[in-house]
Amino acid sequence: MTLKELVVAYLQYPAILLYLGLAAVGVGVWVANPAPLVQTLASVAAAILLFPVVWYVLHRFVLHSQWMYKVSWLASTWKRIHYDHHQDPNHLEVLFGSPSNVVPTVAIATIPVGWLIGGIGGAAAAFATGLVTTCVNEFCHCIQHLSYKPKNKWLLAMKTRHMAHHFHDETGNFGITNFLWDRLFGTFYGKVSDRRKSPTVFNLGYTPEVAEVYPRVSELSGGVATGHPSTRIHS
Repeated sequence: MTLKELVVAYLQYPAILLYLGLAAVGVGVWVANPAPLVQTLASVAAAILLFPVVWYVLHRFVLHSQWMYKVSWLASTWKRIHYDHHQDPNHLEVLFGSPSNVVPTVAIATIPVGWLIGGIGGAAAAFATGLVTTCVNEFCHCIQHLSYKPKNKWLLAMKTRHMAHHFHDETGNFGITNFLWDRLFGTFYGKVSDRRKSPTVFNLGYTPEVAEVYPRVSELSGGVATGHPSTRIHS
């Protein structure tokens, strides 16, 4: 796959078009209710700075949680937003997050801060920035999972770290484009030789033993992933 082919495919994905459309709406709200330049820039900067820490917290403590599958009405959500992605990291249908989860999360993370900084205009600027940042993040996520080898050293290192998260040890390298918070909280590893291979890298700890107690995800998935994601134990 070439970079051009990747960009063309990416810009045809409905969720990305939705995020860009909502970002345009945010810009429109700002035009109708503009905040002063300083407050606008501060709102944009706040959204950009918040994104990696919010992603880190959600990725580590929610998406990799051991509690969502225990709640019956959350089990299907957890399966869709992350369990399926780890079971088969190259399955494109679950590569992108669900808009029904992404849009409210971006709104909650950006709008209140933008409002405090610059009122309606600040909130609109922060929300639009959060959505654009999400699109950038998802594009880098595509680079990491699709059959494209980046020529840029930074992108290649980013892809290597994320692939290690998916195929070696899922308890580290929670960032996508930014690994600062992994470094600060001790979850970063630069080489797979730095850690032992995790036995739960494909099932996130949802083992056959766990499925006996909390069977909902297993029922929805046609079994529990063991080893390679194509290998399942059917309950």
